[in-house]
Amino acid sequence: MTGQAQYSTNIVSGRSAGDARPSTSHEESLRAWFLLRAIPGLGDVTLLRLIDLWKTPDAVFDASKDELIANGCSPRLVEAIKKSPDPSIQREIDRELSELRRTGIQVLTILDASYPQRLRTIADPPPILYASGRMQKQDELSVAIVGARRGTPGGRALTEEFARELATYGVTVVSGLARGIDAAAHRGALDGGGRTIAVLGCGVDRTYPPEHDRLRREIEARGAVLSEVPLGSPPHSAHFPRRNRIISGLSIGVVVTQAAINSGSLITAQSAIDQGRDVFAVPGFVKDVASRGTNALIRNGATLVEQAADIVEAIMPQLEPSVRAMVRPLQIERKRAQDFGVHEQLVYDVLSYEPRTIDQIVVAARASVSAVMAALLTLELRQRVRQLPGQCYVRA
Repeated sequence: MTGQAQYSTNIVSGRSAGDARPSTSHEESLRAWFLLRAIPGLGDVTLLRLIDLWKTPDAVFDASKDELIANGCSPRLVEAIKKSPDPSIQREIDRELSELRRTGIQVLTILDASYPQRLRTIADPPPILYASGRMQKQDELSVAIVGARRGTPGGRALTEEFARELATYGVTVVSGLARGIDAAAHRGALDGGGRTIAVLGCGVDRTYPPEHDRLRREIEARGAVLSEVPLGSPPHSAHFPRRNRIISGLSIGVVVTQAAINSGSLITAQSAIDQGRDVFAVPGFVKDVASRGTNALIRNGATLVEQAADIVEAIMPQLEPSVRAMVRPLQIERKRAQDFGVHEQLVYDVLSYEPRTIDQIVVAARASVSAVMAALLTLELRQRVRQLPGQCYVRA
């Protein structure tokens, strides 16, 4: 080993040049990862390529300049790798390591066995993940639910129902803790007794939006809160598109329950497409601005879904045997065992969680007023629909 390589290892481990003990502790390993991440001009793609070549951050620092250049590093990047880190960076890393000890927050690197296996397969996995709460083997059976931050009451109710039903199948629900549809997805999974994972665009030691602090703590107790950005990082607009590819990367498929045409949730859907994941969308009324994004997804090839059973049926054939075994069989059969008559089924199918007037139902169902009124009465008696003020109806 050259003198330069030995010097680099000492920088990584935080030891003096005279201390020749090997860098073996978990904390020293994390220090190496944090120092590598802090190198100016070293992006995630190059970092992962270096790790793929040298296997550990310590080995990257130990590599000679000639070896680094021979493997595609620019002279400027090589100098940055070999340069002693700024003392302020060392102090920041010390602070972060101390905070990790204090809070018990986990750090999962892409080399760790506990790193999410599905996420590992995407083109640009995060080299480092911070986790508050606990990831479990069961989380390999994950589906993301995303949508509008300004989701309508009906959209939020439908999302909670989807998440609650997915939880009964044993599916972990992944979302982004945002207002509206994301929060409804997390709450539905928790209400269904299931697990849920929130992926943040800030440090896992912060809550954004702040009003979701209680929800976030419930998620930590029954799932995990993840982020790729360091502790203390504020929510930044640049973090969220990157966050979205983690949401889809963790998941077998992505469900968009409600989204306008410019919704950020469509970025997550595109990430899913790029990653080879399934994309599902819930159809909405054609005049509903809040559903134009989901309707566009369906028009462009997303799978139309009306209930959680549709999602489970779609993903089952592609699951690895070990993951398929995690699906609870109690609801695999279609949940359409309603035994409705023809008109009841027509009316029920055109209703959603958004209020619709009798005139709207008549037009959508293509049935007479008398047939619609009779069907609504039957559905109300069976507690399948609710009447709201103004003679509007929604699914119960």
